[in-house]
Parts: sequence; structure tokens; C-alpha cells
Amino acid sequence: MVTAAIPRGTDESPARVRVLVVGGGYVGMYTALRLQRQLKAEMRSGAVEVVVVTPDPYMTYQPFLPEAAAGNISPRHVVVPLRRVLDHCRIVIGEVTSIDHAKRTAVVATLATEEEAAGPLELGYDELVLAPGSISRTLPVPGLADHGIGFKTVEEAIGLRNHVIEQMDIASSTRDPAIRDAALTFVFVGGGFAGVEALGELEDMARYTSRYYHNIKPEDLKWVLVEASDRILPEVGEEMGRYTVRELRARNIDVRLETRLESCVDRVAVLSDGSRFPTRTVVWTAGVKPAPVLASTDLPLNERGRLRCTPHLTVEGVEHAWAAGDAAAVPDVTASETGRECAPNAQHAVRQAKVLAENLVASLRGGTPRRYAHRYAGSVASLGLHKGVAHVYGRKLKGYPAWFMHRAYHLSRIPTFNRKARVMAEWTLAGLFKREIVSLGSLEHPRAEFAQAAGPPPPPPDTAVTADSSPDAHDTADQTGTGGIGGTGNSRDARDTGAPKDTQGRRDTRDTRDTGGQGGARDPGIPGPATD
Repeated sequence: MVTAAIPRGTDESPARVRVLVVGGGYVGMYTALRLQRQLKAEMRSGAVEVVVVTPDPYMTYQPFLPEAAAGNISPRHVVVPLRRVLDHCRIVIGEVTSIDHAKRTAVVATLATEEEAAGPLELGYDELVLAPGSISRTLPVPGLADHGIGFKTVEEAIGLRNHVIEQMDIASSTRDPAIRDAALTFVFVGGGFAGVEALGELEDMARYTSRYYHNIKPEDLKWVLVEASDRILPEVGEEMGRYTVRELRARNIDVRLETRLESCVDRVAVLSDGSRFPTRTVVWTAGVKPAPVLASTDLPLNERGRLRCTPHLTVEGVEHAWAAGDAAAVPDVTASETGRECAPNAQHAVRQAKVLAENLVASLRGGTPRRYAHRYAGSVASLGLHKGVAHVYGRKLKGYPAWFMHRAYHLSRIPTFNRKARVMAEWTLAGLFKREIVSLGSLEHPRAEFAQAAGPPPPPPDTAVTADSSPDAHDTADQTGTGGIGGTGNSRDARDTGAPKDTQGRRDTRDTRDTGGQGGARDPGIPGPATD
């Protein structure tokens, strides 16, 4: 998609006020949606224009990512299309690379920036809403950039699901015990909501899937949770955190507290307690950090790189700039101790977006803004099908009641009736039918098969092999072919060794020749796009 620059202050609307919303996540979408409703008359007359700049044309409801990874919800139902919801706003698909608030301009790199060879766009604005969200917070762990998998986007969630099932396929087809053990070992780093929920849902899914493999049992799967602190899920309280540890360990999940990942070079996870786990799967969920664009602005930041904000959700010491969500350090006025900030989670983000939009409208109309004040209600977490923990308004729940509360709460919070109905329908059907256990990893490289067919023909077979037409020679070739592990050659691999790989370097997912544990299926460190 090519998006042209939007002129500011045209002849048709010389007094038009442009509101620039940076980010299309929780805060960005909800703020623009509320502005669209409250400024309907102004937007129709052209007096106000709302522009949303976002790298993706959808908002991802992240609490449902674990269920999407487990196959309980279709990927397209955990995202909300911005163009449909924000039909009165201008949507620009691109990345804001820098902001000069003194000049009221933002530099945007769109999808067409490289092809146009004309440089990025420069958008002017009158009011700025900064809601770029956050990115995964990584540490300089050797091998992490090469082999780690994140769990923050729908693409990563579905890619991880495909990857887990692919590893079970590899383990089922190989005769090498080292490759089998590495394929069936899954290491998750981070004991927060993302890590625990992803681990719980995927372990539940993989345990169910194993019943369809003749040579894989649930106890063959090794799941490891690594957490640097002395407890997991601190949001649900210490008691529920201890219960979660007991629940996970009862499911044969190895929970390592006060432990860090030191290295994952050569696909071997080395922990600070000296443990070593050969593995093809390292999932990194150890926290988040503000989006990098904040460092390219002239706005005040705190020591953690978040925007300094007032209780009214304005940027401290700056006019016409607003912020909320993960990128904003908003004072918690309900806390007993001074200096405490609101936690960067969805519970605050959705409510902050409402107050931010109302205060922005009040500012445009000469009204009085109000402070953001919300006392933390508690947290709920899913640990797999019919399993969960919750600590809400002082009440502690576990097992099925907590799991049911988790689903009910998030169903009520996902935007639009359309998405609510679709998610409810999928849950209902999932209760009536069996789980889907298929991996669609090949969809991540849709051109691979065609590129192989359209490429040059493979070279002629080796004359040293075909010269001897005796039965013994052919038997030897069949038993010790170069296409397999331990002498189990793959006939397709033998035919296609001369065919070109596609532009992304994909090999046949059935190729498991690399006895070092790095071959076989696609590199798990590069999750592909969302699949259905």
C-alpha cells in the first residue's frame, strides 16, 4: 500500500486541527475510536482530522495470543482491523522514526518509502498522542538473537505453534536420540503472564497432540520455565504464584526459579545453575521495554525510557502532547506511597485511552481535563484448558473457576461485537469437536514450491552410483542415502538436492540431515506470518 503525505492546513480547511496518533495498539486504537465518536461533527465538517500511524493495519488483542498459539482461537479473530473500526480516521501504515514536537512534525517511513526512493514522509500535526507500545526487552545472551523466539505478536504466536508441532514431527521421524531429545525440549524464559500462559497453553496442546504419534508419549516432552526472580506471576500474589509453580510441576514442567539463561549458542540452553539443555526451542518472554521511537523525540523521558506524564495523561512540561500505555510513565494517584507509576498492562491501557480521549476533546473545546485514577482490580491467568489462577478484588481462585473468569473477562474486553461473537463461536465449537493438530509452517514460505518447480533442473545423478547396476549397489544406496539421519534417506531430498532454494533459504521441512540439531525444519528463530 502506498500512502501519500497528508497536507496540513489546505485551502479547503485552513483552520483544521490534526490529531496525530502514533501507534495502533490498545491506547492508539481506543483513543482514536473515542475521538471518532466524540468529535463526529467536527470530523465530518473537516474541522478536525485524526491520523493514525501504525506499522500494522490491525490491533492485536495480546491476552488471547496463548489461546491462538494453542489453536483454541483463529489468528484472524484475535486482531481487530483498524480500517473497519476507525472508518472516519486516516490510517497510515508505516513506522514513525522521529518526532520534532517543537516544530510539530513527525517523520514516517511507509511501505512505499524504499520503492519511491523519495525518502520518508513528514507529517505535520497540532495534537500528538504517543502510544507506540513496547517491544521485547532482551539481554546480551549469546545465541539469543540467532535462536530465540518472541511471543508478542500474532505472527510469533502462530509461528511458535507451527514450530512446536514441527519439532514433534522431527522427533517422530528421526533415529538419532540426540536430535529427538533436542526437538522435544522446550525452554521458556520469563515467568510473567506471557511466559506462563504461553507455556501452559502450548504444553496442554502438545500433550494432546502426542496421542496421535505412535512413538511420542507426553512424558517424552520436556518443558523448562526459567525465571530470574524467586516467584512467577507476581501480579496474582505470592500465594497464587506458589500454587502455579506446584500446578506446573505436577504436569512435569521443570520450573527453575532464581535462574537465568546464560547462553543458547549451538542450540544448547545453558542456565546459571549449570544445567544444559540441548534444545531447538528457546522462547523469550522476559519483559518489555518502550518502543525505540521515544528516543528519537525531543520529549522528556524517565530513567527507563518512558515518557514522563502527568495524571491528566499529558506529557510533563509540554503542551499539545499526550501519552498512555506501555510507553508512558503515568503516576498512580490511587497508590498509598508517592512516586508509584501505573503498571504497563492492558487493564490500565484501555482505561487510560478513554480518559486521554476525553481530556483531548475537553482541551479542544475549552473544557477541564480530569485525572486518571484507577485502583488495580487484580489479575487472571490461564494455565491451559480448564486450568487457571486469579486474584481479583481480594478474592483468590484457581482451577476451572479461574480459567472461566479469565475467558469471561477477556471476552468482555476484546473490541467490537463482531470479534466477541466469533471468539465465542470458536470456543463453543472447540468444546464440541477435537483440537486441530495440523502445522501450517509451509505457509510461511508460499513461493518455495513454485520456485523449486520453476528453477533449473537438478544435475544428472552421480555416475559412480549409477554405473553399477547390481542389486547390491542399489540396496546400499537405498540404505545409506545422503538424504536422512542414520541411513534413512528421503527420496524427495535425493531428487531435489540440485534444486534451488527460494529467496528465504527454505529447505524441505522433511529434511533432517543436520545431525547437529540446526537443520531440518525452518529456523525456529524466525517465526513466520500468521496462518489460519
